[in-house]
Amino acid sequence: MSHLSLQPWQVSDQDFPLQGSPTQQLQFILNYAVLAPSGHNTQPWKFTIQQETIELWADLDRALSYVDPEHRELIISCGAALLNLRLALHHFGYQGDIQMLPNSDQPNLLAQIRLGSWNQETAEEKSLFEAISQRHTTRRPFEAWDIPTTVLQWLQVIAVEEGAWLHLVQGQKAKSHLLNLVNLADRLQMADPEIRKELSAWMHSGSNPRHDGLPAYALGVPPRFDFLTVVLSWLTRYFNLGNQIAKQNEQLLQSASAIAVLGTHGDTPIDWLNVGQALQKILLRAQSLGIVASFFNAPIQMPEVRSQLQSSLNREGYPQVLLWLGYCTSTQPTPRRSSHEVQF
Repeated sequence: MSHLSLQPWQVSDQDFPLQGSPTQQLQFILNYAVLAPSGHNTQPWKFTIQQETIELWADLDRALSYVDPEHRELIISCGAALLNLRLALHHFGYQGDIQMLPNSDQPNLLAQIRLGSWNQETAEEKSLFEAISQRHTTRRPFEAWDIPTTVLQWLQVIAVEEGAWLHLVQGQKAKSHLLNLVNLADRLQMADPEIRKELSAWMHSGSNPRHDGLPAYALGVPPRFDFLTVVLSWLTRYFNLGNQIAKQNEQLLQSASAIAVLGTHGDTPIDWLNVGQALQKILLRAQSLGIVASFFNAPIQMPEVRSQLQSSLNREGYPQVLLWLGYCTSTQPTPRRSSHEVQF
């Protein structure tokens, strides 16, 4: 693993330029934005800092054209980065003046962020901020421990606060139906050579100079076998591994302490930005309580399966993210580009 690829995770608030210019302070705050999760670890965001303003842009060069043709998941990922920016602003004493989708003529400009007036960080915000550099997605099986009902209800409240909803999949019948949808989506995706090619293109060794993508250990392979990433990439591209992936995901699902669908009332870019912020806030709150998460979004990425999932929830709205939650040992973080690498 390249030291440089992990450096962004080692950011410390002690290094904040308290006496620096607004531009320098905004530059430092970007260090927290880049730690947000993203599909295939594409990190599909780019930023500019000008006139004491951060602009958050969708980086379409990092779009997943086959599994995310409308850029829904791309914008959700950018929403997660925006939540990190919000928390960092509050942590360093600023209210934050944020405008989402500020210019209809520039749809890829997702938000403008200014320091704003003085702000006193709350205890809740502080604990969320501290979890930013600790949160990692896992592909490991979970321990057989239950998540307290009060915690799950807390996560549901957080979703509502950010303009989303969190539906808990409960009962053996509902879980079995969801497992069938995951299996179906896995097989449909892996039967598509273009989707396999797209996925394999983002499978990189942890030491790759791009500082992005999925190393083998992010797919459940022990970190010492990171060199096998190139082999996994080749196998993914040229062979239909749908049955194997479905079986692996079935085992992970069965070990989960909780399964949840995060959704929205609408299905537009502003909804995707909002649900991205809800997602990251839920992940950070969970992390602060020792709970980790894994994503299984294939059923939502495939339109024909997403409609079945939507019907099975028996509620209004649109499923956006499928979450597995539970307890397990800590995992190694995936690579991240530095704050300088994401600016243009």
